[in-house]
Amino acid sequence: MKLYYTPGVCSLAPHIALREAGQEFDLIKVDLHAKQTDGGGDYNQVNRHGKVPALDIGEDTVLTENPAILQYIADRNPEAGLAPPAGSSARYRLHSWLSYLGSELHKLFGPLFAPGHSDDEKKRSSQGIHNALTKLDEELSTRDYLVGDRFSVADAYLFTILGWPKMVGIDMDGYTALNAYTGRIAQRDGVQAALRAEGLI
Repeated sequence: MKLYYTPGVCSLAPHIALREAGQEFDLIKVDLHAKQTDGGGDYNQVNRHGKVPALDIGEDTVLTENPAILQYIADRNPEAGLAPPAGSSARYRLHSWLSYLGSELHKLFGPLFAPGHSDDEKKRSSQGIHNALTKLDEELSTRDYLVGDRFSVADAYLFTILGWPKMVGIDMDGYTALNAYTGRIAQRDGVQAALRAEGLI
């Protein structure tokens, strides 16, 4: 199994999940600007969309997109408890959170990271992020994790996204529950291992 990643971006979520699951894998760094792997390979040959993450699971199969990759890792390693059982109501809540994080919250950061966006677009994105963080702060004021009473792949994804506001100048001081949540998740062994491997700590 091979995980293609770029430090600190959304590929950190499956990286954390793999570490939490105790899964053996190869970690391959990608230069997203040059679309090349560390070894000089053409990354577009791995993922024609040129984005990370990508997870090569063998048998000529490469998974892309965090919701799919994260659930694959959880299902391949059920003993790690990274997702509720398939078919349960909790599993559908996990689907819901992964979809929201991928299609809503993650997407809001695009204009703040990518060049070529107007000041108005950036302002709208910043406001959207603040609105989303306010709601998440309320959600996590009464529980420790997004789904149920234990860490899941949805928490790996949210933790990853919560590392981005400081990169784009968004003040997190007012989000008491989110800051406590981030602090808890950051102490996990799998999270620490992934952060060290990516050179983020």
